[in-house]
Amino acid sequence: MISTVVSFIVVLGVLIFIHELGHFIVAKWSGVGVERFSLGFGPVLFAIRRGETEYCISAIPLGGYVKMMGEESPMEGGGAAVIDPAKAFAVKPVWQRFLIVFAGPGMNFVLAALLVMGLFMVLGRPGVPSVVGRVERDSPAAQAGLRPGDRIVAVDGRPIVQWEELIEPLQEAGGGTIQVTVRRQDEERKVALTPAKHMLRDLFGDEKNVWEIGARPRDPARVGEVVPGRPAAKAGLKAGDVVVALDGRPILDFEELAEIIYQRPGQPTLLTVDRNGQRMDITVVPELGKLPYPIGDQKEVGQIGIGRAVPSAVYVRSNPVAAVGQAVVWTGQVTSLTVWSLWKLIKRDISASNIGGPIQIAVAAGQQARLGLEHLIRFTAVISVNLAVLNLLPIPMLDGGHLLFFVIEAIIGRPLSLRKREIAQQVGFFFLMLLMVFAVYNDLSRIDLFRFFK
Repeated sequence: MISTVVSFIVVLGVLIFIHELGHFIVAKWSGVGVERFSLGFGPVLFAIRRGETEYCISAIPLGGYVKMMGEESPMEGGGAAVIDPAKAFAVKPVWQRFLIVFAGPGMNFVLAALLVMGLFMVLGRPGVPSVVGRVERDSPAAQAGLRPGDRIVAVDGRPIVQWEELIEPLQEAGGGTIQVTVRRQDEERKVALTPAKHMLRDLFGDEKNVWEIGARPRDPARVGEVVPGRPAAKAGLKAGDVVVALDGRPILDFEELAEIIYQRPGQPTLLTVDRNGQRMDITVVPELGKLPYPIGDQKEVGQIGIGRAVPSAVYVRSNPVAAVGQAVVWTGQVTSLTVWSLWKLIKRDISASNIGGPIQIAVAAGQQARLGLEHLIRFTAVISVNLAVLNLLPIPMLDGGHLLFFVIEAIIGRPLSLRKREIAQQVGFFFLMLLMVFAVYNDLSRIDLFRFFK
């Protein structure tokens, strides 16, 4: 419980600070006076004044704000305070006001890229070792003679250590042949691989064609979480166990284990597990459960109540120049995925039950913190991108709503009337409150509160 709350406060605090710092820096650069820089909303818990600006921490930690001088034009009756006109936000050119507002989400994009860049330089890019696991019958990999346990050490003469380094050459080759160098025990040999086109469904259920060789990386079926009270826990399965066989059939990866368990609700199933070098047999009876999909569908399958352990990874460090490019690409990919997810939600291709709120973020932050600092930093980067994208939505009360007002002002040559903006802000506030209530409802229905507060 304590680690979850602390992780949540740290992650949210960093994201809010960076976001508001973006507004603050560009406002100062534009010559706009800043009256208050606040982390949080509501009653002020702590405050200190430096020059014209009061820096404070407020009671409700779910946001923050930068209060600028002259945010409403005196001509519109937006404030009676006497201020230096040169420092008033409302009288600045529309392009400067646009930059000031955009700087908040912009800094969240920058933060995400910097965090990932640092990880790539210090720890390296994580990837699955380029060791062959399951090989499908009659696949290109099988026809080339690849076997489980083979290590792919080069593609077209270029050394590789991660399975991900094999994916791009396969897609670039299309139906062409590539040469891979395979190490089996102490012997190396070159084989020709001709990928085949395969249709698969992505995270959102959309079909797409990819080029594959019909082999998966080795991912031993190592047990992570064991849910108390579920069949696996009752049968004596423990975290760290590696399932090596099911009813005598060898199991090469966790996905293969899951696929078989899904098909066996109510059927006694003999699992052979490796526990600290010792093998033992455990009989478990999968119970009928529902497997959720992002698109909102649910499928009844057999489940035993275990989670996959974090796969072992190999890291490849990037030099500073390469890390910058890789971090920008990573941030762009997460941004694209976030935008596409929102579009799918709007189209109702994805169930609204996937919307999460602060409780879900807190739970996820705690889980990532327990996995290690690397995972927490990467999670913070992902949430930073999500925060940036959400803030850019054209909804009044959000930065995107203000940016929309500025675009309209640039088009018609004058700002919208104060009354129209007030009405839009009220509608936006009502919409955001409904969304927050719905997100919290989803959080409460999704998690076990008794486990959360342990």
